[in-house]
Amino acid sequence: MTYPVIFAPEAFAQLDALEAYIAAFDAPMAAKRFVDEIVDYCLRFDQFPMRGVAREDLRPGLRLVGYRRRATIAFSVKPDRVDILGVFYGGQNIEAAFGADD
Repeated sequence: MTYPVIFAPEAFAQLDALEAYIAAFDAPMAAKRFVDEIVDYCLRFDQFPMRGVAREDLRPGLRLVGYRRRATIAFSVKPDRVDILGVFYGGQNIEAAFGADD
């Protein structure tokens, strides 16, 4: 089965912010390439979506997977699709984003 991969508006906003952050270090082409690679990686969830680590403690159905030790992709697998919920870079607080109180 192939699952369509859907990006939440928040995930797109995080990817845009990540690209702007990297581009600010005088590396706009590297920034675009890195973000494009993350998007391509996410699109490959269409074949094997149950990767990563389940984080039911943060949100029902939430899964997290690392990308190149620099980013963490938050997503959920539905019966008919994969939802990319967020892309967190460099130690951003995932727990706070999903409402966990610590």
